[in-house]
Amino acid sequence: MRFHRVTALTAALVLASSLGLSACSSGDTADPAIVTTNGGEPQNPLIPTNTNENYGGRVVDRLFAGLKYYDNKGVAHDEMAESITTTDRKNYRIVLKPDWRFTDGTPVTAKSFVDAWNYGALGANAQLQSYVFTPIAGFDEVSAEKPTAQTMSGLKVVDDRTFTVELKQPSIDFETELGYAPFYPLPESAFADMRAFGENPIGNGPYKFANNGAWEHNVKIDLVPNPDYRGGRPAKNKGLRFVMYQSFDTAYSDLQAGNLDTLDTIPDSALTTYEADLGDRAITKPTAQNQHIGVQAAVPHFSGEEGLLRRRAISMAINREQICETIFNGTRLPARDYTASTLPGFDGNLPGSEVLKYNPTEAKRLWAQADAIAPWTGRYEIAYNSDGGHQAWIEAVANSVKNTLGIDAVGTPYPTFKNIRDLVNAGTIGKSFRYGWQGDYPTMLQFLTSQYYSFSDTNNVDYKNPEFDRLLDAALAAPTQEESYRIVAQAQALLIRDMADIPIFDYVAAAGHSDRVTKAELAWNGLFDFENIEK
Repeated sequence: MRFHRVTALTAALVLASSLGLSACSSGDTADPAIVTTNGGEPQNPLIPTNTNENYGGRVVDRLFAGLKYYDNKGVAHDEMAESITTTDRKNYRIVLKPDWRFTDGTPVTAKSFVDAWNYGALGANAQLQSYVFTPIAGFDEVSAEKPTAQTMSGLKVVDDRTFTVELKQPSIDFETELGYAPFYPLPESAFADMRAFGENPIGNGPYKFANNGAWEHNVKIDLVPNPDYRGGRPAKNKGLRFVMYQSFDTAYSDLQAGNLDTLDTIPDSALTTYEADLGDRAITKPTAQNQHIGVQAAVPHFSGEEGLLRRRAISMAINREQICETIFNGTRLPARDYTASTLPGFDGNLPGSEVLKYNPTEAKRLWAQADAIAPWTGRYEIAYNSDGGHQAWIEAVANSVKNTLGIDAVGTPYPTFKNIRDLVNAGTIGKSFRYGWQGDYPTMLQFLTSQYYSFSDTNNVDYKNPEFDRLLDAALAAPTQEESYRIVAQAQALLIRDMADIPIFDYVAAAGHSDRVTKAELAWNGLFDFENIEK
């Protein structure tokens, strides 16, 4: 979902001297039967349509059930949907399975879905995930700055278990997309005070909050199995505790000591030793995650033709291969496109992709061309969150740029992921910044529509190209997957030509579990298959 999703640990603003301490300092020891796993402070209250980052997303996906869910291989299965039928991939009839309830005892109905989707789309509600409803008829009227309608015309409740969806045009992704968090239902009680609801959410998923106030901010979130869950991913453990760490090194020490059951990111300091340290408890798996460096057009020297030349020069000044080997010990792969190399249809030889390869001579030539438009001034800064294990690779990127282009280039730390996300979302960060994406459903279009559609609220680099939008629309409307992949390649060639941002690497996840765990597997997107962790 999200920046959500390859991002960093989010935690409270802390003094540098305390960074080695776990945030879980309340003195509350978890029941040994509970699975403890690394987490971080969510950026926002836990509302499905407004959660677009990693640490909120991993909790939201446990609390709610959608029409579909994704297994650990990324295959979509019906969850609440009894049937989803269409003859044209434009008009859908959706029937719910009977007898589902939210954890407050109220029934989950067709209206629960339709009301939640309309809330997420309404412009006045400013939901970060509103872009996902773009294909639905009536979205434009509802999402406008001054809405001319409060509900999307393409959604109709037929009866308690049935609703219909009309899209503006056929979509090859829509049915697969229906397991994505913004499409979750909401209970009627949520709409009375959505922010308060997000602090103590009421869902219909495999877990629920352990108690009112189970989210202890900057410390932990406790979940227990939902005994009334009726779907295909029931909890096989006694509960989950998401522990908010301020350092992956501390989390790794806790994993080794048996104080943490699962860790989805091995710190850089342990990448050469974790397999020997953990033995058969070490996990390595290519996943649909990436890291990019973005810069918004308002930053001096990065708009227009000058900005394009500088982005291309910086990209070719970065020795990705060296960074992936020396810092990550091969657990990262140099980026070859704007999605992830594990996704169906991936093409590692897109037109123009040589700009993603280290080429110091060409980088200097492009930088000189940019200087001819406007001489470079100041320092090139790359913002990163210091609570997420990004310092080493950001500094390596900055040094590569500095040594190649002969400019002052540095990494600029911010205490937490939330600090950076708030500034990026507001468009006021004023410098380049690292960001990543971790897949929410396993298609290339999910990566591209979320981050580069001109109207997406998660388009962090202000990329706007009507031809790119048209190609994405065409890829969604394609009659076959093969045709869709062909059009996606054309769209990505535009991203490369325009250097929308600077792709750096894809992930080969390095993770591990404690000796108290008998089964723990990573899913296709690099998160643990939480429901199937067994102790």
